[in-house]
Amino acid sequence: MRRRWILHLCVVALACAGAASLTAAELGPEGLWKTTDDRTGKPRGLVRIYQEKNGAFYGRVEATLDPAEARQVCDLCTDERRNKPVVGMIVMRGLRKAGEYYNGGDILDPDTGSVYRCTFRIEDQGRKLIVRGFIGFSLFGRTQTWTRQP
Repeated sequence: MRRRWILHLCVVALACAGAASLTAAELGPEGLWKTTDDRTGKPRGLVRIYQEKNGAFYGRVEATLDPAEARQVCDLCTDERRNKPVVGMIVMRGLRKAGEYYNGGDILDPDTGSVYRCTFRIEDQGRKLIVRGFIGFSLFGRTQTWTRQP
């Protein structure tokens, strides 16, 4: 009788663990993310990632955490975003899921106006987004860790 009870307990524990990992794996990138400056380690702003009907993911700056940056425009941008306000700007474009990574799009650094190829992955059960912007090969770039906001 005792063995049967232990066996049932193990089955329930495994089922719960499997359900928890399935939920974390299914948690996509959609939502609000707090960005962190990879050079200073300080929080910079909030980016909302959303999926378009074509299946690609985009990221729009929702807010800045520094009041001095609230009215900043991208005067160094060289595309259609030139001289547009950073808050409200789409800074991440066209990424698609490929295994555990999302790639195939680009990301803009509004401070420099530079556009980089981009890839990201979800970690820590959907709580962290590891974002990498790079030129050419992924080896030549920068990585930021963004945290999911409620």
